[in-house]
Amino acid sequence: MATEKLYYADAYLKTFAATVLSCEAAKNGYIVTLDRTAFYPEGGGQPADHGALNGVAVTDVHEKDSVVLHTCAAALEVGSTVHGEIDWVRRFDHMQQHSGEHIVSGMLCEAFHCDNVGFHMGADVVTIDYNADMTWEDVLAVEARANQYLWENHPFVVTYPSAEELAALEYRSKKELTGQVRIASFPGADTCACCGTHVAHSGEVGLVKFLSCQKFRSGVRLELLCGKRALDYLSRNWEQNHAVGQALSVKGEKTFAAVQRLQTELADAKARAATLEEESFRRTAAEYQNAGDVLLVLPPLQGDGVRRLCDAVSLTCGGRCAVFSGEGSSYKYAVIHSGQDIRQLVKDLNAALNGRGGGRDGFAQGSVQAGKEEIQAFFDNK
Repeated sequence: MATEKLYYADAYLKTFAATVLSCEAAKNGYIVTLDRTAFYPEGGGQPADHGALNGVAVTDVHEKDSVVLHTCAAALEVGSTVHGEIDWVRRFDHMQQHSGEHIVSGMLCEAFHCDNVGFHMGADVVTIDYNADMTWEDVLAVEARANQYLWENHPFVVTYPSAEELAALEYRSKKELTGQVRIASFPGADTCACCGTHVAHSGEVGLVKFLSCQKFRSGVRLELLCGKRALDYLSRNWEQNHAVGQALSVKGEKTFAAVQRLQTELADAKARAATLEEESFRRTAAEYQNAGDVLLVLPPLQGDGVRRLCDAVSLTCGGRCAVFSGEGSSYKYAVIHSGQDIRQLVKDLNAALNGRGGGRDGFAQGSVQAGKEEIQAFFDNK
């Protein structure tokens, strides 16, 4: 027997009474069917409702052959009357996301003569795919139009047109439809075949905010937030920007300029540091002129400093140069002995000092898990 779907008659129904028709043990609990339900089953890109039946958690809901299947954490007595309660925060979030997606999709598809070819309502963000190219500026223009539509508070309309009416109707759909079709419409924005739950008026969506626009197959993939998700996202970003502004002693609208200034100052400081480092390396290389084999164990060097210092000293010392940079029991190393085969040395080094690395043509680099004294002791015997 088909389940009576109360969520179609009233998407705002939070509680209901129903009779348990069956209850069977399953992998993740018990599968319960009812004569009627307000629990929306997963479908059309919208996740399933959660909630409880007589206090027993409902963790998933699916539909098969017009029967709604509730996954419950415990068994329910067949024939008993149960009190159902929807997780309203979750449901209303889904209503906001789904309704907002309809409105922006209707506007985008009309503006770019394209189709919505993919829709996924994730726990954090809504992802939508369109089979047409569009720029970020294009998307933001539609975002502004959609928000204006929300604030005008248009009604949501559901119809079940006859076959003749459906044939004459312009509506969005991913596939050819037969039988009774549920047409969901936000007049002036979107008309679409849809089985999901929606807000009664566009104003209840509150806000739509696109997060990204990326090339995807023959079109683009957009990330969207609606309603409370959008508000929470923007609030978090405001808090972050406010904190950055306080740290930089500037107003919120001037943080980017302040960061650009810091980036310029940092780049200049890095350039000066690199010049000083090169000079330091040249002086160190000069100190070890014709010294033969050299071992240097130093505090941490930035970037590829280990290799560059080793290279500089190896050109002057006339022998093998090994540079270790780090602290405690963790060091990076570079070994250079021009024209010599150092493979066995590096193999022994890695074995003795718990190291990893290698190379060829008289050059090797890697890391060891050993202290300064252990490194010194190894090279004392080489």
